[in-house]
Amino acid sequence: MESARIVAGLVRMIGDVGLAEELAQDAVLAALEQWPEAGVPDNPGAWLMAVAKRRAVDHLRREERRDRGQELLARDLATRPDEGERDVDEVVDALDGEVGDDVLRLMFVSCHPVLSTEARVALTLRLIGGLRTDEIARAFLVSESAVAQRIVRAKRALADANVPFEVPSGPERAARMSSVLEVVYLVFNEGYSATAGDDLMRPSLCLEALRLGRVLAELAPDEAEVHGLVALMELQQSRSAARTGPSGEPVVLHEQNRGRWDPLLIRRGFAALLRARQAGGPLGPYVLQAAIAACHARAATPEETDWPQIAALYEALVRVLPTPVVQLNRAVALAMAHGPRAGLTLVDALTGEPALKGYHLLPAVRGDMLARLGRHDEARTEFERAASLTRNTAERAVLLRRAATCAQEAQDAAREAREAREAREGREGREAREGREAREGREAREGRNEAAEAGVGRDEVAEAGATGGDVTLGRAMTLFLTRPGLSADTVRSYNQTLTRLCRHLGEDVPLRDVTSHRVAEVFAATWGTAAGATWNRHRAALRSFAAWAAERGWAAAGLAAPLDRRPEPRGRIRPIDRSLLESLWQRPDLPPRERTLWLLLYESAAPAEWALSLNVDDLDLPGMRGEVKARGHWLRWQSGTAALLPLLVGDRRRGPLFLADRRPGPGRRPAAADLCPHTGRGRLSYERAEYLFKRATAELDPEGGGYTLHRLRHSRLAHLGEDGWSAPMLMSLSGHASARTLHGFVRVPRPADTVA
Repeated sequence: MESARIVAGLVRMIGDVGLAEELAQDAVLAALEQWPEAGVPDNPGAWLMAVAKRRAVDHLRREERRDRGQELLARDLATRPDEGERDVDEVVDALDGEVGDDVLRLMFVSCHPVLSTEARVALTLRLIGGLRTDEIARAFLVSESAVAQRIVRAKRALADANVPFEVPSGPERAARMSSVLEVVYLVFNEGYSATAGDDLMRPSLCLEALRLGRVLAELAPDEAEVHGLVALMELQQSRSAARTGPSGEPVVLHEQNRGRWDPLLIRRGFAALLRARQAGGPLGPYVLQAAIAACHARAATPEETDWPQIAALYEALVRVLPTPVVQLNRAVALAMAHGPRAGLTLVDALTGEPALKGYHLLPAVRGDMLARLGRHDEARTEFERAASLTRNTAERAVLLRRAATCAQEAQDAAREAREAREAREGREGREAREGREAREGREAREGRNEAAEAGVGRDEVAEAGATGGDVTLGRAMTLFLTRPGLSADTVRSYNQTLTRLCRHLGEDVPLRDVTSHRVAEVFAATWGTAAGATWNRHRAALRSFAAWAAERGWAAAGLAAPLDRRPEPRGRIRPIDRSLLESLWQRPDLPPRERTLWLLLYESAAPAEWALSLNVDDLDLPGMRGEVKARGHWLRWQSGTAALLPLLVGDRRRGPLFLADRRPGPGRRPAAADLCPHTGRGRLSYERAEYLFKRATAELDPEGGGYTLHRLRHSRLAHLGEDGWSAPMLMSLSGHASARTLHGFVRVPRPADTVA
C-alpha cells in the first residue's frame, strides 16, 4: 500500500526509478528484520519512508552525483546532524515544484515520451498501482514475459535519458495526458474488479485512482476527457457498496440494491460530466463511458434503465474506441435493448478475436445470452469455461453456480419434454391411425389457411408447416401477433405478456415443451404481487394465445388453466381524507418544489401533466393562474399555491416551472423548451413526480404503497363535490371536456336540501 509513495519520494531524491525500487525493497527487508523484535511502529509507512530515505542519502554520499540539486542535498545532509525523518523531509520538500504530490510526479515520469505507450502504462501500473506482472498482463490481455520486458526496458530508458522528476507544463503535458488517463483508469479497474485473489474489489486502488483523477482535473480544467474519466470513476465507485452480498459474493448490476448506491458520489459524477460538457470538443471515450454510467445512475429501478440510449452511446463509443472489449459491452447493451438474439450475433463474431482468447467475460456474456434463449446446455458449457479462465475466487464461485443452475434447467426441460412426449404418444396410441392422419391433415390445412388469412408470406407458411409440432415459442408469438384484425393497443398489450414469457422460457424452446406449470411459475415471479387488473390483463393475453396455439396442435390444452382470475376493486377512486392532506401540507421536511406542485395540483384539480408543462413565463401570479398553451386552458389556484410560487420561481424569467433534481447528462439532452436557461436543469418528469408523491404519502396510505397524483386530483374533485359544487363548475375548474364524466363526484341533493 505504501510502495508508490516510497518509490516516488526516492525518485525525487536520486532520479533513478530502478534504484528507487531497490532502495524501497531494502527498507521492507529492514522492517522484516526489526519489527518482529522491536514491534510494529505506530506509523509503519513513515518508518519505511525514513529508512528508505536514509539509504538514499548513503547512496548519494557514495556516488557523489554531479547533479547540482543532488549535490546540494548530499552536502546539506552531510554537514548537519541526522535528526531523523523530519530533517530529511524538510530538505527534500524544498525541491517541490508545481504540485506537491510525489505520486503524480512519478506518473508523469512513467509516461514520458521516451517510452512506448505500452511501456508507459505497464511501468506506471507497476510503480503506482503496485500490481504484479501477471496482473498487468491480464489487464492488457498480453503475456507476462512481454510485460516484464517492457518494464525493464522502460526503467533503462528513463535512466539513460535522465528524465527530470517533475510535472510537465504546456504542450508536453497535453501529449502525455492520454497515457496518464489510461493508467489511472486501469488502476481503478483493477481495484473495482480484481483479476485475482479471494476478494472481488481492492478499495484502496479505487480510492487512489479517484484521488489522482481529481488532482488531474484541477491541473487540466479545460480537458474534457479528464473530467469524463473522473465522472466515470465517481459513478462506478458509487455502486461499490451494493456490488457484493453479505458473504462477499458478487451481485450483478440489475440485482443490486440501488438504495445502497452512494448519492454523494453520483452527484459528483454528474458534476464532473457537466464540466466535461462545458469544456467542449468532440466526445472522447471517457466522456461517452461516463454518459453510459449516468444512464444507469439515473434509473431508480433496473426496469427504468434506458437500454436503447445505452446501446446508442456504445455505438458512438465503438467509433472512437473500436476495441474487442468495447464491442463485447455493446453486445450486452444490444441484448438488453433488442433481445438476446441481437446480442448473441455480435458475441459470436467476437469469439475469433485473439485478444479475447483468455478473457473470461466473453464466455460469461455468451452463456448469459444462451440461457435467456433457453439453450441451457450450451450456456452451462460457457459458464464453466468462464470459471476456468477467471482467477478471482468470488467470480469463479458465481460462474459455477450459474453453470449448475443451467444444468438443472436443462434437466428440468428434458424431463418435461419427455413427459409431454410420453403423454402425447399415449393419446396417439389410443386413436386409430386413419383418424390421426385425417386430423393432422385437417390441422395442417387450417394452419395454412390461418397463415394465409394473417398475411404471412409463403416462406413463413412453409416454415410453420415443416416444423409442425416443433414450432418454437418465439415463432408462434410472431405468427399470433401478426394476425389481421388486431388493433395496435391489443398487439402492444399481448406483446408485453408474450415477450416476458419468451424472456424467461427462451424464444427457441419448442411450444409443445412449454407446460402450464412453467407458465404459472413465470406469472408468479413476474406478476405475483401485481394488482388484480394487471394480473387479469396478462392472464387474458395468455389465454387467447394458448387457445389459438392449441387449435393448431402446437401447444398442450389448458396452458393457462392454473391461472385463476383475481378480483378487481370496483367503483370510483376513494378520495384521500382531507385531514391527511392537511397534515401533508404542514410537514416541515417537505421540499418547496414538492409542496408547491402538490398543492397546485390539489387546488387546481388539473392533470399532473398540465401542471408539469407550465413554464415560468406562462404564469399570471397576480391573477393566480397559469396558461397550459397546448390545451388552451388556464390553471387556477388559491392562496396556498399563490404564497409558494414566488419562492419557487425566484429570479427565473423563462424555462420550466418545475425543475428536475440535477442537470441532464450529455447523452440525454432534453429539448430546448424543457431546459432552464438559468440553472441548466431539465423539466421534472411525470414519473419522478409520481415517485416522490408515493414515497411521501406511503405512511399515510393504509396499504403502505403511497398515493398517486391521479388520486390526488380525484380527491380534490370529490371534496369540491361534497362542498356543493355542480358538474359544470367542476368542469370549468379542472378542464374536463364533458360534464358527464364529473357526475360521479357531484352530490345529488336530497329533497330537504332543495331550495324552494
